[in-house]
Amino acid sequence: MFRLSALTAGVLLDWIFGEPSVLVHPVILIGKLISRTESWLRRLRPGREKSSGYLLVLIVIFCSMAVPGLILLAVSRLEKGQGSITWCLTAFWSFQLLAAKSLYQESGKVRKALEVSDREQARRCVSMIVGRDTERLDEAGITRAAVETVAENTSDGVIAPLLFMALFGILGGFFYKAVNTMDSMVGYKNEKYLLFGRAAARLDDLCNFLPARITGCLLTAAAWILGMLDPAYDGKNAWCIYRRDRRNHASPNSAHGEAACAGALHVRLAGDAWYFGQLHKKPYIGDDDRPIEAEDIRRAGRLMAAAELLGLLLCWIICLEITV
Repeated sequence: MFRLSALTAGVLLDWIFGEPSVLVHPVILIGKLISRTESWLRRLRPGREKSSGYLLVLIVIFCSMAVPGLILLAVSRLEKGQGSITWCLTAFWSFQLLAAKSLYQESGKVRKALEVSDREQARRCVSMIVGRDTERLDEAGITRAAVETVAENTSDGVIAPLLFMALFGILGGFFYKAVNTMDSMVGYKNEKYLLFGRAAARLDDLCNFLPARITGCLLTAAAWILGMLDPAYDGKNAWCIYRRDRRNHASPNSAHGEAACAGALHVRLAGDAWYFGQLHKKPYIGDDDRPIEAEDIRRAGRLMAAAELLGLLLCWIICLEITV
């Protein structure tokens, strides 16, 4: 109850405040740790890419968990157990490790630019939330990229950290964020990171295996519920496309959220994309039942929010069943 009540407060704080610019975000600190550790390892162990990558994983995970762990230990000793300060600190960190409102807001900037036909501004906004090259994207491509990002990051930025914190406490959340941030920074299959980032990429695949599949199911359930209020959502088609296209990606986890979202909205996502000046051939996800439109970005955001609520509700139901 202590853990889930703090997590619930964190979810509410995230939707109220998002990512306040006045606060130092833990993920930024983790990112700096990764960057500096990478530079140090490359200088210290030149040519030993693969083993240095394993060392990076161990060092970053240890530091990312040790610092908040020591703070919690000091506070709990001060309170002689888990008291109100520990609860507030856990709720605050939970809020910082979730990214639902930030994802909703940043994708919303793309939608607003498209609604006033400012394509260049839309490109600039979408370039802040996607890894692909955006210079060649037309209006449909910009919209598709934003929807894909919301759908894919529903797992990485919302459901996965939610589940890790619910199961393993706040330190589980820091563990997940360390792994996920490493993957986003060094988990590339290019000349620089093919060996160095292999350990981080594989660990991220492992950590996201169940959350990605749970995310697909939660997005499908969210589409069923929202479909009762808005005909733009189709839960039945979300399930059909999820089952058919959830493996249409080089990553074992990335297509699950995209497939459920594409089916729910009756749009086609993915397909070929440019990365660092090179065209990457990728299969489509979903059917081209209708042209994608800017409003689909908002619809994807609402799906994400509903899936988060369902995920939190599921955690509470499981907790109550165990304690009864």
